[in-house]
Amino acid sequence: MRTDVLHAMRLARLDLALVSRNTMVLFNVVLLPILMAWLYTQAVGAEKINGVTGKLFVLAGVPGLLLVFAVFINLVNSFTARREELVLKRLRAGQPSGPAILGGSALGALVLYLAQLALLAVWMWRYEGVTVANVPMLVVVAVLGVALFCLFAAAFSGLTPNAELAQVTVLPVLLLVMVGAPIAFPSDALPGALSTVSALLPATPVVEIARTALLGGDHIAGGGEALSTGGQWAAALPSFAILLVWIVVAGLLARWLFRWEPRHG
Repeated sequence: MRTDVLHAMRLARLDLALVSRNTMVLFNVVLLPILMAWLYTQAVGAEKINGVTGKLFVLAGVPGLLLVFAVFINLVNSFTARREELVLKRLRAGQPSGPAILGGSALGALVLYLAQLALLAVWMWRYEGVTVANVPMLVVVAVLGVALFCLFAAAFSGLTPNAELAQVTVLPVLLLVMVGAPIAFPSDALPGALSTVSALLPATPVVEIARTALLGGDHIAGGGEALSTGGQWAAALPSFAILLVWIVVAGLLARWLFRWEPRHG
């Protein structure tokens, strides 16, 4: 176990070094989602949503969008390219175990994601005058969200024939999160069955828990009423349950679909 942790940390440092040296990846993973978050805030009106301004509501939902870029798209590209270049095969043939290899990628993605959340928190404090209400809850949902989308990335990389097609493979998930997850609106604002579908999307519990942690109100059951720290954790329990179910589902998909070697024939 200790050896796997050390290998995962070394691989995470390598991943972060590679991202920092690749201008295109750095833009797509770090800067593009922040730009899209800004565009989201420009699209909302002056009316309040769940007791806060539309702009603040959107900013507090951006963690769900950041997950898609910093974790899902980043890792689908990384896993697919490394598989086709036989990097994954060579790593697995060496000392690191399979969980250590995937864990290293997840750890690197977690560092990127936490850095983006820190930038978001500074943004909200500097321009909206709001500080993070529940830091531990935000960190917990960040770890679980990264684990979920890392597993989804592993599964989707198995469906992706080569690195060139990775941009196509990730589009359905990106569009589903952008349109269906409650980033710019509450799930219950959608009519009928669409509201239920939105509430059950993998990104939705992350958005709801993160919004509650950032703003301190109940943005899970709706209304945005102010809650104590204990009340925030209690209100978030159903969303945590949905998130854990999705992690199990994503883990099974990753186990079934992920490939260590290129397809033959």
